[in-house]
Amino acid sequence: MKPTLDEIDNKILALLMDNARLPVSTIAKQVAIARTTVIARIGALEKRGVIAGYGLRLSQTMYQPAVRAYVGLSVEARMAPGLMKFLQQLPEVETLCAVSGAIDYMLTLRCATTEVLDKLLDQIGAQDGVRQTSTSIILSKRIDRAAL
Repeated sequence: MKPTLDEIDNKILALLMDNARLPVSTIAKQVAIARTTVIARIGALEKRGVIAGYGLRLSQTMYQPAVRAYVGLSVEARMAPGLMKFLQQLPEVETLCAVSGAIDYMLTLRCATTEVLDKLLDQIGAQDGVRQTSTSIILSKRIDRAAL
């Protein structure tokens, strides 16, 4: 069962996702509740499993190579398992999501150069069952609440 979150919980979570080291007093001021209430709310969120843990996020200059791209894939359903195995072995694959709509999968690639991306896209497009790819290079992140 999905935990129920109220507006205050959601505000606290958004602040912590932006900066997990944010002082409780700062969260309390921004959410307009008492410091002790923030501590109790965070504790309850941890206990309920809403907050699964805290992590480290490297700076973009340290973590992110020069080129990241979203790639939409249209795939023949019977060939999808083989394609998933192929993609699983590529270190440049950051995420792979099954999606609804005109495409079947959305892939995030992380490559050192545009040349590496180009070759990788050729390899992916040549796989059995890949009908079509559509690529968008990520120019910048405007909001990033991911753990990495």
